[in-house]
Amino acid sequence: MQIGAHVSTHGGLFGAIHSAQEIGADAAQIWGSNPRAWRPPSVGPDGARAFGDAWREAGLGPLFLHAPYMVNVASPNPDFRRRSVNLARATVALAEGIGAVGVVVHAGAAGRTTPRETALRTAADSFVAIASDASSTFVLIELMAGGAGMVASDFGEAGELFDACSRHPRLGLCADTCHLFAAGYALDTAAGVGEAFAELRRYRLGTRLKLVHANDSKYPRGMRRDSHEHIGEGFIGEDGFRAILRHPAVRRCAVVCETRGGVEEHARDVATLKRLARPAR
Repeated sequence: MQIGAHVSTHGGLFGAIHSAQEIGADAAQIWGSNPRAWRPPSVGPDGARAFGDAWREAGLGPLFLHAPYMVNVASPNPDFRRRSVNLARATVALAEGIGAVGVVVHAGAAGRTTPRETALRTAADSFVAIASDASSTFVLIELMAGGAGMVASDFGEAGELFDACSRHPRLGLCADTCHLFAAGYALDTAAGVGEAFAELRRYRLGTRLKLVHANDSKYPRGMRRDSHEHIGEGFIGEDGFRAILRHPAVRRCAVVCETRGGVEEHARDVATLKRLARPAR
């Protein structure tokens, strides 16, 4: 298992190398462009290739990009959906140039008034269009914390979405522990962790899981509140993360935290995850 965090690209992409090394990360996630704007990545093919080479020469592990928050693949607004797909495809192009493992894209939401069947079809069409550009990178569908109009918040809904995408070979899954906990999964107990991953296998998603976002939850289970807390300081707790990190389905994945703070806080969370991931003696 390779463990890290979402790291800063302060000063440009190459800043991510120093950021990852500072916190002791074996894996990392970065933004490819401004997360709160429609601007596509500004790095050209040569720059992407040079950064990818430098990342690997530094001995760092798997790298993931996260599509900007603006992207909503299930939007009922055709223009918004078109812009979302184009921005996600531009992020995939950057990831391909870097040699990144995957690009994380939220499963999307269509609001309260759109029928689920319509939202599911819209999201599936979007994901297939985005994945059509990928030859080595995976497009990783991130499950949401739940709520009105969310396309996929549990593994059953994720299975429906993958089926609607005809199980496209370049689509993978990103599971966020805070989101799953908020959606009702009992990740704070070893039994609950086992039940969650049994459900993952039941919907034929075990081999699709490529990345785990390890985030504790500021709110109790099932509240559908996406609010990240430092590892072991929220309602999932150390016992929950110990069970998550030692599960065989997770041990095959990269794990990154997306917690607040700077170098000191991220280094502490990475160290805590590594400690909890060690097999029991």
